[in-house]
Amino acid sequence: METLGENKVFTFVIMKQKYVMAAIDAALKAGEKILSIYNDPKSDFEIERKADNSPLTIADRKAHETIAMILNETPFPVLSEEGKHLDYEVRKGWNTLWIVDPLDGTKEFIKRNGEFTVNIALVYEGIPVLGVIYLPVKQELYFAEESLGAYKLSGITALDDSASLDKLIASSVRLPGKDSRKDHFVIVASRSHLTPETETYINEMKRKHADVELISSGSSIKICLVAEGKADVYPRFAPTMEWDTAAGHAIARAAGMEVYQAGEEWPLQYNKEDLLNPWFIVEKKRVNH
Repeated sequence: METLGENKVFTFVIMKQKYVMAAIDAALKAGEKILSIYNDPKSDFEIERKADNSPLTIADRKAHETIAMILNETPFPVLSEEGKHLDYEVRKGWNTLWIVDPLDGTKEFIKRNGEFTVNIALVYEGIPVLGVIYLPVKQELYFAEESLGAYKLSGITALDDSASLDKLIASSVRLPGKDSRKDHFVIVASRSHLTPETETYINEMKRKHADVELISSGSSIKICLVAEGKADVYPRFAPTMEWDTAAGHAIARAAGMEVYQAGEEWPLQYNKEDLLNPWFIVEKKRVNH
């Protein structure tokens, strides 16, 4: 006979799976909205990017509305760039919340290089426990939940009526993937925005490792590359906000990685009074953490 405790655990697992599917659905639908602007021949990418009628602003707003409509069906509040001025007195009571970036990688969107993402995370007591990142142009979906693991699914644009989390997982690659990099040490960094601190860090790694390779990528994809095992480390010694990292952080955690505050032994925390992140390093989870 099932005990009440077992029932509760079972219900909790089912609910978590439901939230993963809600986040995936929201990310895919937001991606569709973004692409409708991105691929519209009438979209004028020369318009000042912050202007109300710029393709970026319209795509960002439509994606946000789409995500909010779906996540508002869950019991948890949504924090995104749109809500950054929300009083901390209100937010600090939020034990569980969604942290969302409807369009991460504004430069990538404007440059039209396809490396922008939709980021959705569920945060519990300051820790990202569920994450979804979708690349609309590449039709690549990363999703993770701490008890299920982290996965990458290619060639997806929408959920069909028969979609289930089990089916998605069965079609996905579990992260990290098989390591095919042999001996060289791979660092993800922005080639165009290498800060002096990042250069110092890269030089340190070159002293420690015989063969160091530098790769570059846009938006939160950089965190995903470490989660996938395609890179060893991603140092970020420049400003980011919580919604830039929360979804990637959840995916990294579920793949056995961690996002550590630079120079410290503890990870980034979320729903802080100040939503600015400290500098950080994404790498394999350290022993004893």
